[in-house]
Formats: sequence, C-alpha cells, structure tokens
Amino acid sequence: MARILLVEDDLILSETLVELLEAEGYEVSLATTGNKALEITYENSFELMLFDVNIPDLNGFELLKNLREADNTTPCIFLTSLNDIASLSRGFEVGADDYLKKPFDFDELLVRIQAILRKSFASKENEVHYKDLLYKIKTNELFKDEKLILLAPQEQKLLAILFKHINETITKYDLLYELDGANESSEGALRVYMTKLRKTGLEIQTIKGIGYRLVK
Repeated sequence: MARILLVEDDLILSETLVELLEAEGYEVSLATTGNKALEITYENSFELMLFDVNIPDLNGFELLKNLREADNTTPCIFLTSLNDIASLSRGFEVGADDYLKKPFDFDELLVRIQAILRKSFASKENEVHYKDLLYKIKTNELFKDEKLILLAPQEQKLLAILFKHINETITKYDLLYELDGANESSEGALRVYMTKLRKTGLEIQTIKGIGYRLVK
C-alpha cells in the first residue's frame, strides 16, 4: 500500500481527497499546515506527497524546499489554483515532480499519481522489501530468508507485472495478454498462478469481475 502525505487546509477538499484516495487503496496522512507536515515527515516515510501551496505557517513551496534541503527525495505533486508561469517555475525549482491546477479531475490526479509511483519504482535500487520477502527488480526474483523462491515462467511474468503496478488494479485481460501475447491463456490458469504467488506471502487481492491487485 503506497503511503501518501496530503497537505491541504481546505476542509471539504481534504476530506474528499482522503476518502477517494483511501478507496483506491492508498494510505493517507493529512496535514493542514506546513509545520504539521514537517513534523509528520520526521516520523513517517511516504511514497508520494500532495501539497497545496497556500497553506498556513510554511507555504507549499517553502515546505518542499525545506524537505529537499533535508535530503527528502519523496516525489511531490502540487495541487494549486496558481497557474501563472512564475508559480509553475517556482514549483519545479524547489523540487516538484508534477503540478496540477485546481479544480482538477480526480481521475486525472489518479493517473498522475500512478505514473509517478511507477517512475519512482523503476528508479529504485535493485531491491524491494515486501513484508518478509525481498524482490530483486533486475533479475525478477523473489526471496524469503535469503532463499530463492522457485517460480514457473508464467508465474515470474505475473510477478514482474504485479510489482511494477503495485497497489494498482490490473485487469485479468491485460494479465492474460501479457502471459502469452495472444490472449489465449485461460482464466482458470491465471487463478492457479495467482494462488501459487499468494502462497509465497504476496497479498494479492481479487477484484471481482475485473482483475487483481498486489497491495503493500
């Protein structure tokens, strides 16, 4: 489950965003001031940050500048009504990864969040720690207690897809296509592969009628 820090002082908008993001499977921490956000980052780590600019204490630009100077590299998206070139430039200058103007479409926000999380995943070092498992990105191998878990070729394909799209729902049709490129694999076989992967300790949810999701 990806952890998101949301910094927004608009009560209605913040409550709406928290509800919607949690419904998508994200774990959300909310701060309504810049100083409170700083405190939260001292005690917690996140995969993504969503910052409004006009917030009490430190504004969003100052907040991100402070975090970057403290070597916090967590990706950040600014959600703001400011859309002039100077503000846009300032946002990227202090270390923003994306910039979304209010009012925004929630589906667009989700697309941007997923894109940044995928990019962040791809740029990580070779190893991803998942509960008591260790996944090596470059070799597409899964370890438990330093021992390699042996998987069939099709299971390894699914493993790579699930980790690449962690905390995202992947349709069964996309998974079947990725397995053989011709969409000829059966749903029954896919269920068998998922059962085997679950036995390794991966928390793979079945999204009824749609597909599967690896949650962290």
